[in-house]
Amino acid sequence: MVQHTDNRLFAIFCVLTGVGLASAQDAVVKVMSSGYPAYETLLFRCIGSIPILAFILWRNGKGWSLATPLWRRILLRGVILGIAYLGFVLAIAAMPIANAVAIYFTMPFFVAGLAGPLLGERVRLHRWMAIIAGFIGVLIMVRPGAGVFEPAAFFALISAIGYAVGQMIGRPISQQVQPIVIAIWQNTIYMALGLALALVFNVFDFGPFEHPSLVFLSRSFAIPTFHDAIFLLGHGVLAALAMLLFVNAYKYAETNFVAPFEYSAMIWAVMFGLVLFGDFPDVPTWIGAGIVVTAGILMIYRDRQLDRAVA
Repeated sequence: MVQHTDNRLFAIFCVLTGVGLASAQDAVVKVMSSGYPAYETLLFRCIGSIPILAFILWRNGKGWSLATPLWRRILLRGVILGIAYLGFVLAIAAMPIANAVAIYFTMPFFVAGLAGPLLGERVRLHRWMAIIAGFIGVLIMVRPGAGVFEPAAFFALISAIGYAVGQMIGRPISQQVQPIVIAIWQNTIYMALGLALALVFNVFDFGPFEHPSLVFLSRSFAIPTFHDAIFLLGHGVLAALAMLLFVNAYKYAETNFVAPFEYSAMIWAVMFGLVLFGDFPDVPTWIGAGIVVTAGILMIYRDRQLDRAVA
């Protein structure tokens, strides 16, 4: 068993840096979505991640063995997370990053709600209240029925649901399998998903699409320029480094302490959106995002209080 040492300052550094790198990765994907298909950015991400993941595996002293009796559950989790990742990048291709990130932050509420049916955990009253508040926040942001409604918001919501289910499946797996082994399996599944999509959209003709998300999904493979290839491979490096930082953040401090710092992604999302794309959230988006973030932080804080009381 690995001995974990509490180091909250280091955990804060890891999670904030990891969120920043993951946000930069999202910005790269959004930039590249104007000229390359989603499956191509996914494939480059996977290729760029391989050297770092392989190095971490070697440093952990686990050799090159990735065999595990839990491979079926890891495979299922990887497919679900792959679909969730695809949903998120399709969302940011058509809407401001900050809007997609704000909707994604409903993920903790899905985790809270699914803990009962999937893990047999009792869903506390304050969690149900947070879930309701979170969805009110999302409704304010997406404004269904309004003229400004963006269908890509559904992709962001699918992403949040997928990541929530993946986290539920991953809880028992992470107690028995090294995180780096899970990460390499996940990277391999992502690559297989990218290759499958490349085959589908380069062999079959589905006709022209108009919505930016579907254009990003179905666009033909394009040979990148040297400059673009550096960015495409680099965003894979960012993804791998972010994964390592998140693992260390949750290793050196308890989950309820680390999780609220992930909401710093909203700051990065607004900054990248403003600087790179001229996007700035409107008032309803700020209000909805504020409700979602506040409900999430209060839910985590209340969980921490109750856990301490039980301990």
